Amino acid sequence: MKLLVINNLSSGLSDGSIYDFIRAFVRDGDEVCLRSTSGTTDIASLLSDADGFDAVVASGGDGTIATVCTELAHSGVPVLPFPAGTANLLATNLASPLESHALAKLAREGREMDFDLGVLDVDGRRIGFNVMAGAGYDAAIMRNAEPAKKLLGSMAYFSAAISNPMPQTAKLRLVLDDEKTVETEGLGVLLVNFSKIQFDITVTHANEPRDGLFEVVVLKAANAFELIPVLFAGILDRSGDYPDRGEALEIHRAAKVRIEAEPALEIQYDGEPTTMTTPFVAEILPQASRFIVSEEGFELFDIEQG
Repeated sequence: MKLLVINNLSSGLSDGSIYDFIRAFVRDGDEVCLRSTSGTTDIASLLSDADGFDAVVASGGDGTIATVCTELAHSGVPVLPFPAGTANLLATNLASPLESHALAKLAREGREMDFDLGVLDVDGRRIGFNVMAGAGYDAAIMRNAEPAKKLLGSMAYFSAAISNPMPQTAKLRLVLDDEKTVETEGLGVLLVNFSKIQFDITVTHANEPRDGLFEVVVLKAANAFELIPVLFAGILDRSGDYPDRGEALEIHRAAKVRIEAEPALEIQYDGEPTTMTTPFVAEILPQASRFIVSEEGFELFDIEQG
């Protein structure tokens, strides 16, 4: 096999597990090309000949993997997400292993499945995301968690959330599929492709990243404490109880959405804080990302969405 490994040196804990993966993977006659960036070298420049490889291994956090997937959208080149970031939500949603030797086995098996890719158009830029993007409270959490991620890991997000219990509320205007306009208020908006977040909590009941639609989730709570019942509901989903999210979430479905806010809200995508703010347009690219998945992940999404 011929693998291209894109390695973000600045992701997560930088523990070098990608090198363990390469050692575990290689067999007689294999070729592994390792290309690294610390954030200075543009990832797109490392993928110019990606179609000449059997697969691309994207080693980094969810933002790194999203950048790789955006560059390879609709190319048919399979991507193995290698979870080397802090939260690694894509791996969680795909039911992928985290250990290097297990991931090497996965790459060798080459079980492939296509998934939707979200794209943001904002400030003249086009940015892709796999899991979810948003504006408002979630973006503030991502920004505030950034300095502590290497020390606290996933707990940095929890710490950032409770340190800002009274986040800003905004007046929101959502234009869904250029047809329906929704005027509402909330702490922010989430565009959900994969629905699981930190600690295996599901934002919405369904996890449908192959249906060609976003779940557009407005955080209606007046403060962070009112979101606690939603988190408990997400935990209970794992037991099969599927409790209602109550009035703290307002959920719509659309393939394209324009989001405006007064005052303007910060934007994040796949856990990456930005300096950009609303307004922006987001659209779904149906089954644009091809992932190498585990047997469990394949069965999970094959059953749920045929």
